[in-house]
Amino acid sequence: MQTDIEIARNTRMLHITEIAERLGIDPTDLEHYGKYKAKLPLTLYDRNKNRPDGKLILVTAMNPTPAGEGKTTVSIGLAQALAKLDKKVMLALREPSLGPVFGVKGGAAGGGYSQVLPMDDINLHFTGDLHAITSANNLLAAMVDNHLFQGNALRLDPERILWKRCLDMNDRALRNMMIGVGGGNSGVERKEVFQITAASEVMAVLCLASDMNDLKRRLAAISVAYDLDGRIVTAGELHAEGAMAVLLKDAICPNLVQTVEHVPALVHGGPFAKISHGCNSIIATRMGLKLSDILVTEAGFGADLGAEKFLDIKCRTAGIWPDAVVLVATVRSLKYNAGIPKTELSVPNTDAVRKGFSNLEKHIENMKLFGIPCIVASNRFLSDTAEELECLHSLCAANGALFAPADVFADGGNGGLELAREVLSALETGEPSKTSRFMYDLNQSVEEKIRSLADKIYGAADVLILPEALEKICAFEKLGFGNLPICVAKTQYSLSDDAKSLGRPQGYTLTVRDVYLSSGAGYLVVLTGTIVTMPGLPPKPAAESIDIHEDGVIEGLF
Repeated sequence: MQTDIEIARNTRMLHITEIAERLGIDPTDLEHYGKYKAKLPLTLYDRNKNRPDGKLILVTAMNPTPAGEGKTTVSIGLAQALAKLDKKVMLALREPSLGPVFGVKGGAAGGGYSQVLPMDDINLHFTGDLHAITSANNLLAAMVDNHLFQGNALRLDPERILWKRCLDMNDRALRNMMIGVGGGNSGVERKEVFQITAASEVMAVLCLASDMNDLKRRLAAISVAYDLDGRIVTAGELHAEGAMAVLLKDAICPNLVQTVEHVPALVHGGPFAKISHGCNSIIATRMGLKLSDILVTEAGFGADLGAEKFLDIKCRTAGIWPDAVVLVATVRSLKYNAGIPKTELSVPNTDAVRKGFSNLEKHIENMKLFGIPCIVASNRFLSDTAEELECLHSLCAANGALFAPADVFADGGNGGLELAREVLSALETGEPSKTSRFMYDLNQSVEEKIRSLADKIYGAADVLILPEALEKICAFEKLGFGNLPICVAKTQYSLSDDAKSLGRPQGYTLTVRDVYLSSGAGYLVVLTGTIVTMPGLPPKPAAESIDIHEDGVIEGLF
């Protein structure tokens, strides 16, 4: 079989105007970025806002493993399969970050015959959205340090600057540093921390904003520092929101592309799910719901992170709710959760499938807590046996979940027809799920919200909030931020806060080590475990295998 980039290169793409016309979009509405990419204006939603929303399908997964689950690939393949069944369908996906592309994870444009195209552009600079977010983030950082240098009229405490610089690259050397070294015209010397752009609050703000005015309001509300009296100072007090919004004037508009089989896709925004809310933009999702009869979207990492945040944060903010959820699993990942070494995952082992099912079982239970019809999609690998798939099917049925294998990597939409039919069946026969069932009420205390997620979603026996984190929670509640949703930063590899605890951990204590305020995004970030916001490169980065030929052909992207 051809590599991902070979499949992408050999696909005959349609001009983006043809893709737009399939959605009833006038070509004059497009802001072109070449032949195959375009931005859609915000006014397009306004002109279609009285149309009824299409059905919303959320694709999530069990906890990710080194064996790979292929959530984005299944999302794309499902959309292509629905299109083959004559449904007017669209995708709403996140944009890749350059950090993982050149690190260990690779791109985020799907794989095989279920990709969004042009794959190489999407995985690289695309339409420049992440660069704009980086610039807006760092403009605010520059204005903070300039304010310190120019007399500090707001009396910012140099030891309590909250705002961090960012870069869209994995670079551990930027995790801790000193800036303004030497004083004088070099500025005020202080400690600084970089984070990756996908972890920037500007990214989260862009993806949760409903329009330009809401974007500016959220940017102005960003907390940048404490003053010497302990009061929070915002970006609005530095008069930074206008200039930041100018840098984001194009980035706020969704990007229209296509799949290998020419299904329209909106690829917009890309916050990380283990640090931020892990969902594409509300603007893209709302626009897709107006332009299609079925919109397939995804949330980052496992259902304990991306799906929970999609439902408790994004849906609460946007006033939307999914009609069905597809939970992606693989036979190989189930075996891994049973303790089978990665080198032996291709060996048939029905007992390991049964044992490792405990991880998937908890995610199925969680989707039931939210009251959403659930379909398990088994993303197939060549090593999967009929006995293993039948075992998985039986386990899903016993837990009240529909089941379908998906062979969308090798066969595109044709490989997802069985899954598509199960999804349509759930939409037609399932109980209406538009009534939101959140895991906590906003009027609960911050600690009660944390305990609710720990108990209901992660399966923890108890919660330990370290003294420094508890002190911050009390301070935020006194400042009036206690009624915000919470966004838990947690390892993606386990239901618990211990990445090595596979399957369905029980009897453990979830440890909260820090809490910080994302007042622009509108939530409190709760840090567990050893989460870092600036990843590093692995011993052998993917960048070592990426190259470009004299004729401009790229190789090595995946």
